[in-house]
Amino acid sequence: MTDASRNWIDIEVAGSHLVDRRLDRRLRRVLEHLAGALGKSLPLACQDWANTKAAYRFFSNDRVGEGDILAGQFEATRRRVAAALGIILVLQDTTEFSFERERPDRVGSTYTGNGNNHRQGGVRPYTACGLLMHSSLTITTDGLPLGLGAVKFWTRKTFNGTGALKRHINPTRVPIEGKESIRWLDNMRRTAELFGDPARCVHIGDRENDIYEFFCLARDLGTHFLVRTCVDRFAGDGTTTVARLMGEVAVGGRHRIAVRDAAGRIETAELELTYATLHVRPPIGKEKGYLALDLTILHARELEQPENRPRIDWKLATDLAVADTAAAVEKLRWYALRWRVEEFHKILKSGCKVEAARLRTAERLVKLIAILCIVGWRVFWLRMMNRIVPDVEPGIALTGIETAVLNRVVPDPTPNPSGIRDLARYVRKIARLGGWLARAGDSPPGDQVLWRGMARLADIVLGATLALDDVGN
Repeated sequence: MTDASRNWIDIEVAGSHLVDRRLDRRLRRVLEHLAGALGKSLPLACQDWANTKAAYRFFSNDRVGEGDILAGQFEATRRRVAAALGIILVLQDTTEFSFERERPDRVGSTYTGNGNNHRQGGVRPYTACGLLMHSSLTITTDGLPLGLGAVKFWTRKTFNGTGALKRHINPTRVPIEGKESIRWLDNMRRTAELFGDPARCVHIGDRENDIYEFFCLARDLGTHFLVRTCVDRFAGDGTTTVARLMGEVAVGGRHRIAVRDAAGRIETAELELTYATLHVRPPIGKEKGYLALDLTILHARELEQPENRPRIDWKLATDLAVADTAAAVEKLRWYALRWRVEEFHKILKSGCKVEAARLRTAERLVKLIAILCIVGWRVFWLRMMNRIVPDVEPGIALTGIETAVLNRVVPDPTPNPSGIRDLARYVRKIARLGGWLARAGDSPPGDQVLWRGMARLADIVLGATLALDDVGN
């Protein structure tokens, strides 16, 4: 059976680690409910007490973990990566989910801060209740998402005491295994093992990913990285730094990019590019455990300070060769695609309404978020498929009954004498269900109209399915 003829839930859950058939059926049922009521509460999505209670029991079941739930998505990602051609970009990023609870200790914390106490005229320390999630989203170099390769959940209490240790010794001397930063290395290991061809992958991260142990692990695994840096490391013979050496490098070229200012207006920015291969040394205190690396350092800096937005000043490090300006521009374009993983996290928060969930423990919330990752992934995938490969066959992403319902419910705004039925036409129909007006000057459908349209489509498909069952009886 091909992916085009299978239900999308079958594709994303087929590789789950739930050997108990009853649990597997319950996972599929909960996934159907949440996909059909995107952003709604669990009782509203499940419709009645029996289904809601069954969902609560599923989330409370000790035999079910987030890894079991996401195993099917990971396996589907592996198949899509194997079918894709060329370089695969693995985008890593961390997001926080905040919750309000009477018993925040049952969930965990994300950070501690100071809030205003107006009655006493001072500040009052508080601890934010929540969870953190670190994702590895795989995409092609054209920006087409292929799926999640790894996901890690945790709370700050897991690394309780690390902050106090850093106040007594140099932070670079704290073993990486005792830091939250280990998540970057863990996800790299998992994706390398999952895909089985690490040389194809380039792991991309922001300045929080500027970790020397990460660079060394990439070398050991035979994979690659492209990371925005924030640390001015020792380089060369150890008596100078990366910044000093790059200051002596001649400009290699210039490149223009389109950017948005604070008001959302698009303008052109001209970047000055410098790049060189440097001998970068490990942090102080870790010279015995890690070798020096020959890395390509790429700086892209805007020529002048703009008036209405921050100046572009990217400092990137990679183990890939950059021999000319064209290769430098290619790496800049790859790093710019890192924003895709943040868009996926936005869907989880704004579309799936993760932070509105009322489950009371971290264990249950993590399982819910794992399921919503699969739901949010489908919305994100549809949007990007529509923008990058709009002329593919609709069965790649939609089931037969979904396309049939869309043909009946949402008529084509313009005549279609050729009878062309590509994916773009059906994505626009879904967006129209979500409130997209499809005017000539409108931009392509975004996440919000798509997730609203998907929720309406699920309701209509359910009604059509019930009607067919009645006719059959």
